[in-house]
Amino acid sequence: MVVDDHDLARQGLVSILGGAEDVQVVAEAKTGREAIELARRSLPDVVLMDVRMPDMDGLEATRRIKEERPRTAVIIVTMHESPTYLRQAVDAGAAGYLLKDVSKERLVEAVREVASGGSFIETQKLRGVLSQVRADGSAPQNLTRREREILSHLAEGLSNREIAEKLVLSSETVKSHVAAILSKLDLSDRTQAAVYAVRNGLAQPML
Repeated sequence: MVVDDHDLARQGLVSILGGAEDVQVVAEAKTGREAIELARRSLPDVVLMDVRMPDMDGLEATRRIKEERPRTAVIIVTMHESPTYLRQAVDAGAAGYLLKDVSKERLVEAVREVASGGSFIETQKLRGVLSQVRADGSAPQNLTRREREILSHLAEGLSNREIAEKLVLSSETVKSHVAAILSKLDLSDRTQAAVYAVRNGLAQPML
């Protein structure tokens, strides 16, 4: 589902996604309230959400959609390269954060990644922003150095296989580490782990 109050912007996103064989746009909305209602009816796997809209902003709409449908992944698509928006987005439960000048390829890649349970934050564009995003307090001391390293890669949206290749580990070893991370942090899935990493400054910007 694509949510944006500007017709040209919304239609542009729909057009880009229409070019991907494995992506289907099931609904379009112009306001946050309309997005919530359409999410109930169309049951989208992924929502592309603008921030500034009439009636209800995208951050509040994201929060409400996630409350009703935790499995629906939301990607914030905005022109605001702002630490405040990024922090509010991850707090609302967004699995992705993209700027509106993102390339077509990266947009489709982001949709595919969050649809499969991952996260996607355009860290290359937001390198300076991510360095400012910090939650109160520091990361828990019970995470090992390796677990923190893997947690940072989860925030980059890497799969277990990609993390294994990067760290020269087996996929099963990475899987075990991910399970340990979720257990220690009392989190239920990889998306929550990625959000935790961003909020606590553990995400490593892509080079």
